[in-house]
Amino acid sequence: MAVTRFQSTPGIGVDRMANTADAMPGVPAPLLAIDRVTLQYKTDSFLVTAAARVSFNVYPADRFILLGPSGCGKSTLLKAIGGYLQPVEGAIRLHGQIVTQPGPDRMMVFQEFDQLLPWKTVRQNVEFALKASRRLRGAEAAERAAHYIEKVGLATFADSYPHTLSGGMKQRVSIARGMAMEPDVLLMDEPFAALDALTRRKMQDELLRLWDDTRFTVLFVTHSIEEAVRVGTRILLLSPSPGQVKAELNSIAPEDRGTARQSALEAHIDHLLFAQ
Repeated sequence: MAVTRFQSTPGIGVDRMANTADAMPGVPAPLLAIDRVTLQYKTDSFLVTAAARVSFNVYPADRFILLGPSGCGKSTLLKAIGGYLQPVEGAIRLHGQIVTQPGPDRMMVFQEFDQLLPWKTVRQNVEFALKASRRLRGAEAAERAAHYIEKVGLATFADSYPHTLSGGMKQRVSIARGMAMEPDVLLMDEPFAALDALTRRKMQDELLRLWDDTRFTVLFVTHSIEEAVRVGTRILLLSPSPGQVKAELNSIAPEDRGTARQSALEAHIDHLLFAQ
């Protein structure tokens, strides 16, 4: 397949963040390094370039947000990090090793509610991932599953089947299943997008509560500026397709949620994303 070579767009700064840990003594090595990655996929009629020479680093305990308009390559980047799509240019490294295939060190949570096996209970769904990956068996898998089911507040529903759960509860099971694997990075692809506004806010709060408790690393895709600012510690802004890096920003401190600082950052992000 012929590969189109992309040049950095003036003002976008695609190359600015590549290999920053290597260039700065004293800065810890990134857990996950995305280095000048270009991603393409085929449709029936076209070869689509989803992302062009994207670079960024994710460090342990980051809540790292990929934010941009629909079609900018956010979900495609997440799939590539998960090992489901190989770059045509650049490299994805986890712990310094190039990612070539899916693995239990990167667990994915999608936005669809129907990720669970309908014939298995909440407990069995969470245990299944542990057993299928051969990470844990028997009593150890049951103990790990019970721990994370309790973490997401579903201990009283452990023996319930998916069809008896609300959409938000199903997403909590999916999060528990991902966290039970104790991956290096939890990949979340617009996990709350299909929820109503009140449930979405509740799920954001629960995710933050879980993070406060365990400090796991999460890479979170969203097209909502408000959600990005509320959930993330760092936010990467992507341009319209093909996605290129426009900016990387620090989010607000927890005590600034709901204040003028949050509103100001949201307005700044809006300007960066949509200014011509």
